[in-house]
Amino acid sequence: MQRNFNGIDILYAAADSFEEVKALPSKRIFCDEVCEFLNHLSAAIRKDKEACQYPDIVTFGFFCRRANIEQLKKRYNREGIRIGRGLAYHIAPSNVPINFAYTLVAGLLSGNANVVRVSTKDFGQTFILCRLIHAVIEELKLDIGKYIVICQYKREKEKTDYLSSLCDLRVVWGGDNTITEIRKSEIASRCIEIAFADRYSLAVFYAEDVLKIKDWEDISRRFFNDTYLYDQNACSSPRMIYWIGNKETIASAQELFWKKFHQFLKERYTIEPIIAVDKLTMGYRAAIDFEDAVFVEREDNLINRIKIGTLDKCVPLYACPGGSFLEYEDSSLERLFSIINKKYQTLAYLGGDGRAIALQVANAGCAGIDRVVPVGKTADFTLTWDGYDLVDIMSREVFVDTQ
Repeated sequence: MQRNFNGIDILYAAADSFEEVKALPSKRIFCDEVCEFLNHLSAAIRKDKEACQYPDIVTFGFFCRRANIEQLKKRYNREGIRIGRGLAYHIAPSNVPINFAYTLVAGLLSGNANVVRVSTKDFGQTFILCRLIHAVIEELKLDIGKYIVICQYKREKEKTDYLSSLCDLRVVWGGDNTITEIRKSEIASRCIEIAFADRYSLAVFYAEDVLKIKDWEDISRRFFNDTYLYDQNACSSPRMIYWIGNKETIASAQELFWKKFHQFLKERYTIEPIIAVDKLTMGYRAAIDFEDAVFVEREDNLINRIKIGTLDKCVPLYACPGGSFLEYEDSSLERLFSIINKKYQTLAYLGGDGRAIALQVANAGCAGIDRVVPVGKTADFTLTWDGYDLVDIMSREVFVDTQ
């Protein structure tokens, strides 16, 4: 029988009310019980046949394993005492099913009690993880279960008002419009809010290095996970490919890369009719708006490539799900830096040196690009996201003066 608190459907809760969760004491960051829970949840995911059918759940389970959590913990092994802020209210996005689990983990590791509102879409990942969380808590009789509430409700302002009035930390994952609507619900004066808005991501391909690739199966899988796994809906999914090299090398690298990737893709991806129409519409828009745009011929509509000869700040407007890419060619990154604004989140690289690229971004004083990662890792969750150190922001330091 499904439970509800204050008219809000509950998918998982060990507590009996939101008020009970609100009254829970904060915990130290990376407390032993949380780390133990996550490790057992990781093991439960690996053993569950239904969970293993979802690559994103498997990846989440890998993230939660003891070795990774201990590695993350080392970063926070410094002087000072940090504990949770209290009750964290998370609003998960509707386009990335597994995101709710990662924001929950960040809240737990930061020492908070957590209420997570998940999408009303019937994502299998949501219900599988709620089932496994319940099983692990019940088996181990962990008190940490009371620090987790996973709920679901439609966009009803009065319910958002209520949960916002209780929280000490509000975490909003969603587009700009979602954030605007959520902010109509007031929070307490000392409540902290973190909002993850609409972002745009791209990839930099070094043509000479692309031509040297030997394992095309691996590279294709990595690029597929970055893009088509979430239908290019994730804010971290590359939507523009910035090619670096001379004209001849780039032409050869493009022909090879897209040929190999298409061979990999056509056996694994089926495009929805509405997405095919959207991709075609976006391509026509780009052809009209960019005087030098070239719509690359293709044998099917799995991959849309639009080559552009100029860059300007309107590039993020040409974002479309399902495998649509702008392509630009240059001999260096300098031109790219001139259009980077706060809209840009992740820069993936294929070839080249990640640290050198990150240093160029920093030295150029770019307003955007918060992450520089290899192709294949754009969707990998870390405790630093959109430039925020989540544990630091989600917790508070108890200052001690010993002199």
